[in-house]
Amino acid sequence: MDHPSTPLSPPRLSMGQILQMNVGFLGLQFSFGLQQSNMSPIYSYLGADEASLPLLWLAGPMTGLLVQPVIGAMSDRTVSRWGRRTPYFLIGALLCSLGLLVMPFSPALWFAAGLLWILDAANNVTMEPYRAYVSDRLNTNQHSLGFLTQSAFTGLAQTLAYLTPSLLFWFGLNKDAVNESNIPHITVIAFLIGSVLSFTTVWWSVHSTPELPLTPQEKEAILAKPTGMKATLAEIVEAVREMPQAMRQLWWMKLFQWYGMMCYWIYIVPSLARAVFDTSDASSQGFRDAGLLNGQIGGFYNFVAFIAAFSLIPLTKRFGPKIVHAICLTLAGVGMWFLPTLQDKALLFIPMVGIGLAWASIMGNPYIMLARSIPPERAGVYMGIFNMFIVLPMIIQMLTLPLYYDSLLGGDPRHVIQLAGCFLCIAAVLTLRVKTND
Repeated sequence: MDHPSTPLSPPRLSMGQILQMNVGFLGLQFSFGLQQSNMSPIYSYLGADEASLPLLWLAGPMTGLLVQPVIGAMSDRTVSRWGRRTPYFLIGALLCSLGLLVMPFSPALWFAAGLLWILDAANNVTMEPYRAYVSDRLNTNQHSLGFLTQSAFTGLAQTLAYLTPSLLFWFGLNKDAVNESNIPHITVIAFLIGSVLSFTTVWWSVHSTPELPLTPQEKEAILAKPTGMKATLAEIVEAVREMPQAMRQLWWMKLFQWYGMMCYWIYIVPSLARAVFDTSDASSQGFRDAGLLNGQIGGFYNFVAFIAAFSLIPLTKRFGPKIVHAICLTLAGVGMWFLPTLQDKALLFIPMVGIGLAWASIMGNPYIMLARSIPPERAGVYMGIFNMFIVLPMIIQMLTLPLYYDSLLGGDPRHVIQLAGCFLCIAAVLTLRVKTND
């Protein structure tokens, strides 16, 4: 298939413009932060057992697998008065807001699990067109700044998402007050805040930094392409077949990276409950305190990610995204290995430094490596396929971990956290094997 020639490089944007175009990530990642810090506790409050937790998290990766490549390819082919990417992430942000509004009022486990499918589908409709929009809007020399600014907003948003329940408690709300579903009131309010932020911040980005209009040649090339779902799927298949070598190598790094991160997010609250509060009873005060403690240490590592994202920009320019990413993953892996052995609350913040550095790098450096290896006119479909490199490891983790949770890990969530550390160290080694243009 013939592809259109590479368009002229977009004009350079000021730092203020780059910040405004990425404000939408504040709302989008606040939503993800709420899920990371609260879904396992919510499932536990509604009666789920520890071994089944990964299966209840399947919504995110499954919807990502199904939605993002299709939406990414569709956004490459869209010509509308609102732009090529904008209709998708505005609609996705609106649906996400509605999902966050309803989630903390879930009356039963099945309802929360089903609603998570809708919420994650909405997030996934937004995510890759948004990343492609940033890739489209910035010239190549500003990709590092653009994607690491996204990483900074991710760190800030998730810091706020993790800390919001604790902040509400510090402001005087009763941490033990629960609704009829046994979900704490402070968790309910956090989700309501997320519902507001999800749409308003994305709208601000679109309003302040609109997409560049397509040139007549770009419009002609897009309109000349066949339309419909069959053509979209064919585009995805073709893109996979023509995938650049660097992107193929990134798969192996992301397999271990995201398997490990899902292990951490799903089991960190049960691990803290056992290590620090000596309980596995989801209805106990100790378990609720573990949820608050996770919010505090999670808020800290996300704040580290927020600060580190800006610090990583000059390091990435000097040493390349590959070296920086490998170092950050190693620090996180070592931190996760020692985390479950710590009982002193103050000491828990030490490994969070490494996890924060890794999270900042995860949200920026792999996309820098990707953006340098793909044709710009196919950014949408390749960003969507790249997300498959996130969701497939998540699906593998969720389907496989219950099979050996009791037999190999002794039914102990602390061992899952240590497994996550090992996998991140393996991911660091595999990162160094990626052939890039640095």
